[in-house]
Amino acid sequence: MQASYKSKVVSRVVLCLGLVCGMMSLTLGVHAENGAQPADATTQNSYSQQISATYNWRFGKGHSFLPSNAQSATGTFMAPQSFPTAQYCGHCHQETYHQWRQTAHANSFRAPWYIKNVNLLMKEKGIEYTRHCEGCHNPIALMGGVLTQKGTTDRPFDQDGVTCSVCHSIQQVNTRGTGSYVMGIPAVLVDADGKPITRPVSDAEILAHLDRHSKAVMKDFYRTSEFCAACHKAALPRMLNNYKWQRAFDVYDEWHNTSYARLSPLPFYKKPTASSCQSCHMPREQLTGTDYGAKNNTLVSHRWLGANTLIPAYYHYEEQLDKTIAFLKNGVFNVDIFGLEKDSAPATIPGMSDLIAPLGTTDFSLKPGDGITVSVVVQNKGTGHSYVPEQRDFYQSWVKFTVQDSHHHILVESGYLKPDGHLDESAHSFTNRLINAQGTLNDLHQVWDTRVVAYNNTIQSGRAQVVRYHFQLPENTRGAITVKASVEYRRFNQHFVDFAMDQKHYPEPLVQVASASRILQIGENHPVPAGPDENPLWMRWNNYGIAMLDAQQYAASVEAFRHVAQLRPDYADAYANMAIVQTQWERFDDARTNLAKALALVPGDARALYYLALVERNDGTVDEAVQNLQMVVQKFPQSLDAHRELGFSYYQEHNYKLAMEEYKAVQGIDPDDLSAHYNLAILYRRLGMYPQSRKESEMFADQKDDPTSGLYALEFLRKHPEVQAESVSWHTHDLVGTPASAAKGSTPTHGSE
Repeated sequence: MQASYKSKVVSRVVLCLGLVCGMMSLTLGVHAENGAQPADATTQNSYSQQISATYNWRFGKGHSFLPSNAQSATGTFMAPQSFPTAQYCGHCHQETYHQWRQTAHANSFRAPWYIKNVNLLMKEKGIEYTRHCEGCHNPIALMGGVLTQKGTTDRPFDQDGVTCSVCHSIQQVNTRGTGSYVMGIPAVLVDADGKPITRPVSDAEILAHLDRHSKAVMKDFYRTSEFCAACHKAALPRMLNNYKWQRAFDVYDEWHNTSYARLSPLPFYKKPTASSCQSCHMPREQLTGTDYGAKNNTLVSHRWLGANTLIPAYYHYEEQLDKTIAFLKNGVFNVDIFGLEKDSAPATIPGMSDLIAPLGTTDFSLKPGDGITVSVVVQNKGTGHSYVPEQRDFYQSWVKFTVQDSHHHILVESGYLKPDGHLDESAHSFTNRLINAQGTLNDLHQVWDTRVVAYNNTIQSGRAQVVRYHFQLPENTRGAITVKASVEYRRFNQHFVDFAMDQKHYPEPLVQVASASRILQIGENHPVPAGPDENPLWMRWNNYGIAMLDAQQYAASVEAFRHVAQLRPDYADAYANMAIVQTQWERFDDARTNLAKALALVPGDARALYYLALVERNDGTVDEAVQNLQMVVQKFPQSLDAHRELGFSYYQEHNYKLAMEEYKAVQGIDPDDLSAHYNLAILYRRLGMYPQSRKESEMFADQKDDPTSGLYALEFLRKHPEVQAESVSWHTHDLVGTPASAAKGSTPTHGSE
């Protein structure tokens, strides 16, 4: 690797938009320099020819930017000097510049942990492979053609990463991700004919033509989630890993299927209004500094608050760190110590019939020596995507669970940190495990060597997980015990951050995202008032039912949703939820009955109609299924699931042209949808469209699962019994004895109780 090569991981939770340059009325000194050089066609062509002469064309002559999906509007390299600096934009947008400087975007190419990680890729495969990363981490370097063996290493723009003129020069995007944008030549002003002015422009010229400035730097699609999808969705192509196409992360797709987007009828909860990436990560806020782009003394935030706590800690951006911690603690999760089971009362319905739940609402008794299992329900309540999103293999969040006696002595514990900072291996973590061809862990985020994900314990938006802990009360237990559960977060696991920083036990901010506690009496326990942060009773049951469904505990899930229906008999989704479970359980008659109840409460409900169509199709009444799915598509024209199922229903009716149109609609939403590739390959062939069929067949062959890859995961799990249970959807953490708390030491937790 070249010693001065610098890069940095863009925070995957923080969503990408550049500086919003609004209308201004100001009296400001004139600055003649913007850090940019003339970018006329002749200059750009000369620069591009110079770069091309020594460029490494490993991925094919003319394919300048692969493995990134990024393109330039000119089809050629772009001189880095043609991009105005962030400081230039900061002449007028002082507060915006101040916010941006503290973000993951601004520091996307210089943080030491990114440098160390991308160095691994360079050492193993070569600098040209880093183009896959830098399409989003440093677009100026990619567009400038410097990511090659003889490329320049003296690059001032490395310090700005994803700067103002990057986002505000993008001309087009699509939802394929991995840098799926078209970069235009930067311009902060257009002429009277609307053509970009690519020479250096003074502040005075901008002030004289504010309307032309706005046309140059703002486009309507900058305000859409699709704009963010260009980078906040990524895949690992065959040319990177010499294996096959693999999805890396798909935050945009996750959002698309949530209640936040309101583009799908299927989420378990419904939001009253739609939210985009910008709604959460770029809210309009009161102006605190000076910025002539403000409107009515408010400014669209350019902090992109999310979960990157290490950048502000490392660079001492205290303001950004405080705001990031507050953002993480602002209703992202709900933790519910939901129920318990006693060993002396085995359940006849797994997890249900003898479950004492919800805790706080029912009488029960405990005695010393009882063996009990506590069920903790963790709900992803406040994010429009999964938790942990994106690079979850080395981001770290987990459940900390403790049981203390009346003297505050810890009886059992899970999810503690060891003296060296490493997490208790058997903790329940919201993570995945990337396994290579040797059956070992890619422990330093070597995604290019990944063959399979051994398991994935993240929680999707609006859904819940149940985490079960079994322990035995000591015979001498008296008074009461206190059960505590919390969701903890830090940016990287200790192994990776120590590697990145060349330091043992490198400290990171530790954030307690959400927590709950409950006092259990030894003896009789009676109902207690609900706490201020406690979900309503029907929602507690609903979340438990969702968690049981995802854990494939169908009997318990149906029972939970029955409780919801009893508490809210007018709630149509309670019956639809039961039907969803019964459909997966293949109890189609029961599902039909509950869907009829849901539709009686809300006639034409798209969610109920969708599942009714699946039941009808299973019964062989495909015509009825088609009619119901058509109504769903009419109400939710962007629903991937509805288009997929309607396409398959048309296929069953041998209506191949209509089926083809539905799967093309799927690809219009997600160009890499595997089912669309597969079915279109068949449909095109049957319609005599052989070139199209061949293309889809090739895409499917590259993207389908490798049937042998599971062996790599099994090899890893065989060697690591401490995490084997995490790969099983329904498992219990067996806590035995008291951990050596004094030996563990303690780590301060931001916001801990």
